[in-house]
Amino acid sequence: MRIGLAGVGRIGAYHAETLAALDDVQTLIVADADATRARAVAQKVGAQTAAGIDELLHSDLDGLVIAAATDAHAPLLTRAIDAGIPAFCEKPVASDIEGTLAVLERAGDAPVQVGFQRRFDTGYRTARQALTDGQLGWVHTVRATTLDPAPPPAAYIAKSGGMFRDCSVHDFDIIRWVTGREIVEVYATGSNRGADFFAAAGDVDTLAAVLTLDDDSLATVSATRYNGAGYDVRLELLGSQDSVAVGLNDRLPLRSAEPGIERPTGVAYPNFMERFAPAYVAELTAFTDLVRTGGPSPCSVADALEAFYVAEACERSRRERRPVPLAEVRH
Repeated sequence: MRIGLAGVGRIGAYHAETLAALDDVQTLIVADADATRARAVAQKVGAQTAAGIDELLHSDLDGLVIAAATDAHAPLLTRAIDAGIPAFCEKPVASDIEGTLAVLERAGDAPVQVGFQRRFDTGYRTARQALTDGQLGWVHTVRATTLDPAPPPAAYIAKSGGMFRDCSVHDFDIIRWVTGREIVEVYATGSNRGADFFAAAGDVDTLAAVLTLDDDSLATVSATRYNGAGYDVRLELLGSQDSVAVGLNDRLPLRSAEPGIERPTGVAYPNFMERFAPAYVAELTAFTDLVRTGGPSPCSVADALEAFYVAEACERSRRERRPVPLAEVRH
């Protein structure tokens, strides 16, 4: 099949390598606002280049992968939908709720997949199955963490939409997906002890949130941009019969203070791309399956909207220092 790739920055270049290696992808065509960068990536992975988005969308594509800057997601996705081209879009679908709702209405039943790669990680899938099979009994507590070893550049933070929308939205999505429950209320806070550019952007470098799910179970979400020990992403499901953890392996950047207990022997993950490398392959393989079969999306625009609602409620809770029901931010 012929797949187009719009945007070859950090994640786009990574996707280019993955797509070029997939058996289903016979032709990969890339485009980027930086033509020099597009040519360099294309040469590296053996892809073709398009002079721009117009040329890319008129290249007889079977599918389009959108990895451009955030403000380009909604316009590109809308153009793909209108052209009848199945599309994969990195999160967020749009920079705000109104934009996401507009895309959702435009999409209808169109084949669109949103990039929440944790849904394709073996650990998260195994935890979900354990809960579904009844191995854990009823779950009373969920704990999710996303701890970055170092912050991204100041310019990125200024355009990111804030840590809840940019980072913890992955936790919100995976909590919904693993538990099969909806989040009905949040209480969130955040702090800044690092670089000044977080506060200057109205953002935080560390956050925590308590989420109430629709079965009255509780989830905690914590995140930081300053986890010097390494990249640490985990999920714990604590149940009435058993408990299970995702991310508890030899590369966990956390040592025990108990005597005689060795710390994990592996080298900590340096970043999300290395941690979730197999999940990214599985995610884009699922997209090529969607292109070929036209079946249900493994992560729809509606799913992305639900995670965005939680992020929006958390940001409001942080700013106003109060619990926020999800009903308050829904449109």
